[in-house]
Amino acid sequence: MDLSLNEVQTMLADSVEKFISNDYDFEARQAYAASDPGFSADVWQTFAELGWTAVPFSEEDGGFDGGAMELTILMMEFGRGLVVEPYLANIVLAGGILRRTADASQKARWLQPIIAGELQATLAFVEPQARYDLNNVRTTARADGGDWILDGSKGVVLNGNTADLLIIPARTAGAQADTDGITLFAVAAGSEGLSRRSYPTVDGHRAAEIMLEDVRVPADAVLGQPGAGYAALRAAADDATLAVCAEAVGIMQVMTDKTVEYTKSRVQFGVPIASFQALQHRMVDMLTACEQSYSLLLWAAMASADDTEEAAQAISAIKYQIGMAGQKVGQEAVQLHGAMGVTWELDIAHYFKRLTAIGQMFGNADWHLDKLAG
Repeated sequence: MDLSLNEVQTMLADSVEKFISNDYDFEARQAYAASDPGFSADVWQTFAELGWTAVPFSEEDGGFDGGAMELTILMMEFGRGLVVEPYLANIVLAGGILRRTADASQKARWLQPIIAGELQATLAFVEPQARYDLNNVRTTARADGGDWILDGSKGVVLNGNTADLLIIPARTAGAQADTDGITLFAVAAGSEGLSRRSYPTVDGHRAAEIMLEDVRVPADAVLGQPGAGYAALRAAADDATLAVCAEAVGIMQVMTDKTVEYTKSRVQFGVPIASFQALQHRMVDMLTACEQSYSLLLWAAMASADDTEEAAQAISAIKYQIGMAGQKVGQEAVQLHGAMGVTWELDIAHYFKRLTAIGQMFGNADWHLDKLAG
């Protein structure tokens, strides 16, 4: 089986790697994360100008017809650079819903500006009682004349602090945990009755709690068919799971490389600590975990690209692997760097924080192991 990248994929990887190396060092990343929106608007516009925001969308929608492999390549490089710009929220989640459900006028109104970098958007899908079950939706929407009225709340909404557009799943029929009866709504952030509380997350990103109280939206805010939004919601979440796993693999590879390099320069008892056999064994375990994770990631990306029946299984497998191997690599990297491994000034600590956060997103290791066992 040929696992090498084709010419277009190689060019994409090279362009992101070059940008990260030349224009997105750790100090710049920290400054962007500490700014008011939590990322750089100029960098986001650069992403759009370079065509990265158009990668996963069809040519008909103004994209480049990229698929799971291209998304994987992008997110691995973003992981290596510890990028804080909201690609996951805007392109993978919100864009993933819109490309699957929006009609032509809705795409022109919302999807095209997202691709152009002119509109910030997100998918607000997390509810406190649901844990990781996307179908467990307590937020409700009821018809009122030609409009809909939404009530409920959403938590840990990525990019929720700056999003102009919020895509909100709400229950319009059925019981709380039914897969049928979930409708997707495109809601403007400035809608009357919608409030949000933003906060920084442990990994240097931003999120928000969204409260909805008698929020009135017009009929054309419905994405797709009323009551039939679960399939698109599940598909977008699968894409996002694959994306954060690719980001995690990029992070794990950087942490391993930096740890090996550090142990070659750190001298103890008159010799580099890389010469200690016990530490060599630990670093070999880190490398093995990275290679195993990368192999599973390629399987999941190829299965998703081909839309095979095993795609969901492959995504759960890589998410479980990331949860376990990521913790192993992160802890070893921090420990082998000694006390400085947890300092704010050293990038290793921030890579570990992001890796830890990814482990809890879209289902943790135990949750995905249960899915595989089932």
